[in-house]
Amino acid sequence: LVWPIRDVTGDVVGFGARKLLEEDQGPKYLNSPETALYKKAQVLYGIDLAKREIAKAKQVVVVEGYTDVMAAHLSGVPTAVATCGTAFGPDHARIVRRLVGDSASGAGVQLASGASVGGEIIFTFDGDAAGRKAALRAFGEDQRFYAQTFVAIEPGGMDPCELRQAKGPEAVRALVAGRQPLFEFVLRSTIAAHDLNTVEGRVAALRASAPVVANIRDSALRPEYARMLAGWLGMDFDAVRQEVAAASRRMPPAGAAPAGARREEGRAQEGRRDDPGDQRGPGDGRRDLGTRPTMPGPAQWPGDPRRGQGASGDRADPVARLERNALEAVLQHPGAVDATSFDALGDDAFTVPAFRAVHEAIRAAGGLTAGTAAWVERVLEEAAAPVADLVTELAVTPLPEDRPDAIEDYVHGVVEALVDLGLTRQIADRRGRLQRMDPVADADAYGAAFADLVALEGRRRALRGRQ
Repeated sequence: LVWPIRDVTGDVVGFGARKLLEEDQGPKYLNSPETALYKKAQVLYGIDLAKREIAKAKQVVVVEGYTDVMAAHLSGVPTAVATCGTAFGPDHARIVRRLVGDSASGAGVQLASGASVGGEIIFTFDGDAAGRKAALRAFGEDQRFYAQTFVAIEPGGMDPCELRQAKGPEAVRALVAGRQPLFEFVLRSTIAAHDLNTVEGRVAALRASAPVVANIRDSALRPEYARMLAGWLGMDFDAVRQEVAAASRRMPPAGAAPAGARREEGRAQEGRRDDPGDQRGPGDGRRDLGTRPTMPGPAQWPGDPRRGQGASGDRADPVARLERNALEAVLQHPGAVDATSFDALGDDAFTVPAFRAVHEAIRAAGGLTAGTAAWVERVLEEAAAPVADLVTELAVTPLPEDRPDAIEDYVHGVVEALVDLGLTRQIADRRGRLQRMDPVADADAYGAAFADLVALEGRRRALRGRQ
């Protein structure tokens, strides 16, 4: 089966072919060899038929194959074109820009109606891994457009031709209408490679995504995508903004290297930074992102846990100070502590590694609900050296409040403050999860997460009502 390939004026400059039977000899697809007239990187199949509609609608839909162009036009998408066996590149972008009338004035603005001021470029790809990879490659070409750039991916993996055959022309139109901004797709694809249910996963996702936001040409869009990224990750906007700014500073100045090379290098650098062996300490400049070194269990605690911020915390840090004071109170006055609330604290309640190790020893000893007889001795039995040294230190350190008539209120207050902080962290985590979920597609999981959030907020209200 042979297709004539025409240039923008309608002149035939080459041919594309596909063998009809799998048992036939030769390659499945075959194009004319390149000549002075036919250069694959400078030709778009269907451009002769689509050019007027493209200029009129200020829209071009880039598909992958000749039959996809035919299916799109037959389905009522007359702005579809395809590359001729090569990736969409700079010369293709120049053709599209001329037809769309791409200019900086008002470009990149999407109206409430869904239309885009300055035109729109829509890339359609299969929903498989190769299609997603092609969409990520298209991100490099986005920098050549002022128009808004979108991606439309059929989740079932069908191309427009297959989609029309299976579900009819309206499905092809719906595919194009359901496009999403290319930046959003790239960010979501990058985030999806990480476990967002852990602090470490969210930080790794941020570090991988920040260069994408930093690469956005439009300076007005960058902060908005940074804000969206913060919502998807469930992280503080200032932390995300700072990481994007740092990624911008790491990028070479314009002209230092091609954009594609910069992105490939950036991905390689991000991969090295995300290497599990790259355990960053508290002095790596990322403390505001909530990073912390991987903490061994009590039996494997290396060195002196009282040495340095990475072990038992910086006493100037109010969170580290609260964690220390709470453990001092629990070890010295266990009878004054609400055992149920304290024992309900999870692994993430303590951010300082050494204090987390002490908390693990307390839990291994059965917690406060197991009784307070020989309390410190039981905890020491579960705390291998040098964590045991820290337990002893916490058990004998004078408390900030030593008046007999006020000591119980102090213990209640400091432990409840720690519990409140832990609940606040969990609430922020659940809100982040909800922001990342689709309430329609993931209705059951969304409902469960929302119920969990309501329960946590109820516990925090009850706690604060007692304070």
